Amino acid sequence: MATMIDLSGKTILLTGASKGIGAATAAILGAAGAHLVAHYGSDRAGVEAATAAIPPERKLLVQADLADLDAVERLWAEALAWRGRIDVLVNNAAIMDFSGGFDAPLAVWDLVWEQALDVNVKAPARLMRNAVNHYLQAGGGSIITISSWAAQRGVTNPATIAYGASKAAVRSATQSIARAYARDNILAYIVTPGVVRTRLSEQFAATQGGEDKISATLASGEWVSPEELGRLVAFLASGAVPQMSGATIDVNGASYVR
Repeated sequence: MATMIDLSGKTILLTGASKGIGAATAAILGAAGAHLVAHYGSDRAGVEAATAAIPPERKLLVQADLADLDAVERLWAEALAWRGRIDVLVNNAAIMDFSGGFDAPLAVWDLVWEQALDVNVKAPARLMRNAVNHYLQAGGGSIITISSWAAQRGVTNPATIAYGASKAAVRSATQSIARAYARDNILAYIVTPGVVRTRLSEQFAATQGGEDKISATLASGEWVSPEELGRLVAFLASGAVPQMSGATIDVNGASYVR
């Protein structure tokens, strides 16, 4: 996989590396020369496939249930112990549940919100807390948060309201880090994709009348590829644009222009 970005010497922790955006990003970061800590939840085969081209000495595969904060702590500790430092944290992993609509039983509604907050907010927040404290000692570092355009424009399916709200929360947390630690060489970026060609988006499209109906609402008529997002993450991880810290970068083919 050709790349013009050189991440040699950088150690990057990427969550949710077994599928979709995470899998594409893992392959691209590896091709750029990064030492990659690739987190996965349960899909070991998926993360192995995504990182297959990365030499063994440049990758560490770590399983962790992000709904368990003790497991999140172990993930960070294992990642940090591998090479003694982490230069870039990429918070990518997330869940979306389609059963949390306003007409859902109250117990289901509460459970969907609880799970969305656990995986999409509390886990990345805990990793960001560890990253900030590590970066303050190390002289700097970067955080890249994969949010969603739902964080800015809301969701079109009310059943996924918890997902949209969780993505807004983690976006705000990342912005706050960028502002608070700008003079400490801690860079923080937010990437907000539109409709991405992933299993999750395909499932969402099925709830909205199918892929053709979704595509018809897009300015370009095309879904975002996971590889395009992976290339953007690699660029941000390179540190080439430090004055973009705090920015929210929309990737949606002009379908949502702020």
